[in-house]
Amino acid sequence: MLGGYAVSQVQPSIIEGGKYGIIIGFGLGGLLIAIDEMLKGFSLRAFSAATFGLFLGSVIAWMVDRSELFTFADPAVRWIIRLCLFVGFSYIGMVLAMRSNKEDFSLIIPYVRFASQNAPHSVGILDTSVIIDGRIADLIDANFFEGTLVIPRFVLKELQHIADSSDMVRRARGRRGLEVLSRVQRNKRIEVKIHDADITEETSVDAKLVQLARTLGAKLFTNDFNLGKIAELQGVRYLNLNEMATALKAVLLPGESLTLRLVREGKDKGQGVGYLNDGTMVVVNQGQPLIGQQVEVQVQTLLQTGAGIIVFADLKHSIVSGKTEGA
Repeated sequence: MLGGYAVSQVQPSIIEGGKYGIIIGFGLGGLLIAIDEMLKGFSLRAFSAATFGLFLGSVIAWMVDRSELFTFADPAVRWIIRLCLFVGFSYIGMVLAMRSNKEDFSLIIPYVRFASQNAPHSVGILDTSVIIDGRIADLIDANFFEGTLVIPRFVLKELQHIADSSDMVRRARGRRGLEVLSRVQRNKRIEVKIHDADITEETSVDAKLVQLARTLGAKLFTNDFNLGKIAELQGVRYLNLNEMATALKAVLLPGESLTLRLVREGKDKGQGVGYLNDGTMVVVNQGQPLIGQQVEVQVQTLLQTGAGIIVFADLKHSIVSGKTEGA
């Protein structure tokens, strides 16, 4: 409004009277506010795509106009034809560019990374399940990941929704995820970035994660088996922490000796059951009388099941646990 009034005073030929200048300034200010409201959630990728599509459509419209196809048309009709050409091709160019992905339109990248071309740089995206799990923080502390971790804004919203849940278990899981993120951000070995862009063409969080990972060329960290397979089908690299933990389990061979504590009875008579540190179940023959004690056993056979490996062992000799073990 002050700008409109100032123009009316400096250039009366443009705006006559300060009252009209204030009204025009008020209208322009309202228009800017309306444009700002419409652009909320409009990402840099969408703006870049729209600009490039507008430019490409205008060039095509100009080429068609210069082809002299409408030379014999009346000037008034030709003006309408030119207007339709530029509006139509510009709109089509914008729509096609905004709907494209990285493979179709490699010039539009919603995530800019400044790094030398010969320097290796790793980008990882965390989904909600792996954040709540918490083991990703241990891997980072152990230097198993270097580079940049990207936390999408829609993942943060989902995590906050879980933390605000009325269900006590879900609320505890959500708060644990927020604590894990805080721990990861405090780690100085890696860079953590919050990605604000939203994938408006996708509705589910899993689809948005896969699309974002494809666009950034990043690796997806997850514990969701189905999400990992979907990512694999679409050519996205992923790491399932559960699969990695299974692959890192110690390999046992028949004849090896183990020391473990028997905690309960087995399915068959006389058996005792204990567990290794990685959760592998060990069934010990004739171990029922020694439940609650530390024993030494020898591996006999291994049984692969859908839940993992079950170890069958024979009792070598028992070591009765003392006060330290009881404590």
